[in-house]
Amino acid sequence: MTNSVQRRLAVSVQPVPKQDAEDRKKNFDETYFGFDINAARIEASRCIQCPSAPCQEACPVANDIPGAFALLEEGDIIGAADVFRQTSNLPEMCGRLCPQESLCEGACVVGFAIRPDGRNEPPVTIGKLESFCTDYQRNELGGYPLPRTAEKTGRKVAVIGAGPAGLAVAEQLAVRGHGSRVFEAWPEPGGVLVYGIPNFKMRKQIVDEYIDHLEGLGVEFRCNTYVGRDITIDEMLDGEFDAVFLGTGAGVGNVMEIEGESLQGVHAATDFLVRGNLPPEELPEHLREPLPKPVNVVVIGGGDTSMDCVRTAVRLGAENVTCVYRRTEAEMLGRAEERKNAREEGVRFEMLTNPTRIIGDETGRVTGVECRKMELGEPDESGRRRPIPIKGSEFIIPADTVAIAIGYGADPLVPTTTSGLRASGKALIEIDKSGRTSRRGVFAGGDNVNGADLVVTALADGRRAAEAIIEYLESLPQPR
Repeated sequence: MTNSVQRRLAVSVQPVPKQDAEDRKKNFDETYFGFDINAARIEASRCIQCPSAPCQEACPVANDIPGAFALLEEGDIIGAADVFRQTSNLPEMCGRLCPQESLCEGACVVGFAIRPDGRNEPPVTIGKLESFCTDYQRNELGGYPLPRTAEKTGRKVAVIGAGPAGLAVAEQLAVRGHGSRVFEAWPEPGGVLVYGIPNFKMRKQIVDEYIDHLEGLGVEFRCNTYVGRDITIDEMLDGEFDAVFLGTGAGVGNVMEIEGESLQGVHAATDFLVRGNLPPEELPEHLREPLPKPVNVVVIGGGDTSMDCVRTAVRLGAENVTCVYRRTEAEMLGRAEERKNAREEGVRFEMLTNPTRIIGDETGRVTGVECRKMELGEPDESGRRRPIPIKGSEFIIPADTVAIAIGYGADPLVPTTTSGLRASGKALIEIDKSGRTSRRGVFAGGDNVNGADLVVTALADGRRAAEAIIEYLESLPQPR
């Protein structure tokens, strides 16, 4: 081991300041304050600049993490931010939302290196450094940096869905001189970034500034438009658009199919989150009624969405918040960081517990959730051990509010209303490795292709599909 590497491995991880749990329970501000400049430079100096860069290999958009941190360590924060922006349209968002522990940080050599003194240290805090650099740049510039754009081509693409995949496509097209109009079913653009991510994980101002940035590049937005119902893909291609990108995500919440799911006070996760986190004017009319103040909240599910729900419930003033999950924490798919934050905020976890029915009173309002204890058996098709009910273990958790957060599926409307578009039985659109669908001129990417996944994988799909769209547009006869 060289002296330089030994010196870097000897640097301890820099803590990331965050709000005290008792304080943050009373507000929706971001949990983490983030690094200051000195701490960020020290943390960047922990990177040992691996020639093979396994962190970069593990990043779905292949960010040059060592290259950015070399600049950050020297104090060139703007340069570091520019490195991230070479491969990512949403670095300040991915830095906050990616599960880095299973991606870049999970591959970071610093986290499992053997030190001469036998000390263990965590990996470099890659995600929060990514956010620090790009936040700093926006603050210095007064907004997102404007890229150099090509001359306008006269081509126009319809982008369906204003989430991570669609926004990335729109920006990539704008830089290359192609116009786009982004269609969004919700009242505001942003997709999951606005309607799925609570403010305590990422403040909405970041998304608002990015939308302003795209509009400055010439991207158009048309909200409150449900493609497949208000306008079809066939009508778009027969009209003013040369191509279409489908980035409709996976926004259809799964249901448990148990007794009591239709009771008052039982909510799909997204409905609970948007009513708890957004002002009524940014919601569809049927979701504008504020949530009643909860007392006893039960959230069913163990992923990141369930953590968003329990932490939202805390901020809405609930006295008791319980997360019910049918396996153990070792099988949970969400971020350990979010579970830690939830526990600090007083959330109770009922592991190895499966709801059997939701109980209501004579007025039709929920009063509790009947559950059964479970034990783990052999692994199922997911590779996780299958939960098996324990006979006679039923018990009831009092609840006036229940949020069901057990995953999402794709909306079948676009596939069923678009001629020549192939999709699987779960309404997932079939594409080739570049994002081309079975319908000429139609491309797709993100959760409506992969199933419910990550912001960064949707972003990667969008960037890849944008290149295929540009190639397709350039193959068309020149517009008159």
